[in-house]
Amino acid sequence: MRSIWNGAISFGLVSIPIKLVNATENHSISFRQIHLADGGRIRYRKVCEIDEQEVSAGEIGKAYEEADGSMIPITDEDLGSLPLPTAKTIEIVAFVPAASIDPLQMDAAYYLSANGVPAAKPYTLLREALKRSQKVALAKYALRGRERLGMLRVVDDVIAMHGLLWPDEIRSPEGVAPETEVTVRDAELDLADALMDTLGEVDMDSLHDDYREAVEELIAAKADGRTLEPAGADDSGGKVIDLIAALESSVRAAKEARGEEPEAEAAADAPVAEVTSLSGRKKSGGTGAKKKATAATKKKAAAKKPASGRAPAKKTAARSTKKSAGRTGAGTAAKKTTAKADPKPAAKKAAPRKRASA
Repeated sequence: MRSIWNGAISFGLVSIPIKLVNATENHSISFRQIHLADGGRIRYRKVCEIDEQEVSAGEIGKAYEEADGSMIPITDEDLGSLPLPTAKTIEIVAFVPAASIDPLQMDAAYYLSANGVPAAKPYTLLREALKRSQKVALAKYALRGRERLGMLRVVDDVIAMHGLLWPDEIRSPEGVAPETEVTVRDAELDLADALMDTLGEVDMDSLHDDYREAVEELIAAKADGRTLEPAGADDSGGKVIDLIAALESSVRAAKEARGEEPEAEAAADAPVAEVTSLSGRKKSGGTGAKKKATAATKKKAAAKKPASGRAPAKKTAARSTKKSAGRTGAGTAAKKTTAKADPKPAAKKAAPRKRASA
């Protein structure tokens, strides 16, 4: 890897000569602008707006534009004469826990390579000290005409440096969060936890850029004169959906992607089963309550309904007999015995009924 900067790490009174190399590379596919009529390449030319003449790179300098539009020329010599102690030095200013660095500050990443044999010993000393302390080093350095903030940490057996944005370069998130009050139910959180557990972990090396691969396939097809079938558009965006149903579907889809049986796993999965039973209990509880209310209403209506005919009278008599039996058990038993011993009153009552019918 080609170095982009040579200097030294200042570690107290220890100076470690190092070379700075890029730790990342860009795999994005770049395009050129062309003239649609004839396919000719479109190029940008740098033209002076005063004499409208094209100028070369050697004729171009730097200037600061003021509010009124006037230009103040700044040369490389002017910048080089500034008292910048970090011009060729990565100056370590503190050692802090890695958790104290906000990921929002992370910028470009570099590898620091020991520059020469004499640098191997102090380089290894700093690396092992960072390992044992489980901390990272905060440092200042200058690159591409400006002073920057960096974080040094150990990656395998190499010291890596992440460029950091200055704290005042991080915007406040005020006004970004939803302004409306939203209540999240425990059932929804349980399903979200179940989905997180189902998705589990991933091997970072298995992740790749699907879009870039599709663009490469498109370019290869056009070069061969082939036509690719257009991919189906996903029209799920922007729809208002049931959050619980979406979470449950996501859990099932994640389990199917992992080769698991969704139905068998749902019974063993406590959060999902709990949420499903909660919704089931609400529905069944409401139906049972309605049935009980209907039965009670019917009983009340039957009690209030006026007696008509002999059958209701018998029912009323039976109910009154039962009530009197409940109040005076012994007296009722005595009356029943008397009625059995003397059947004449019953016979007298039966006779008029026969005459009436005759």
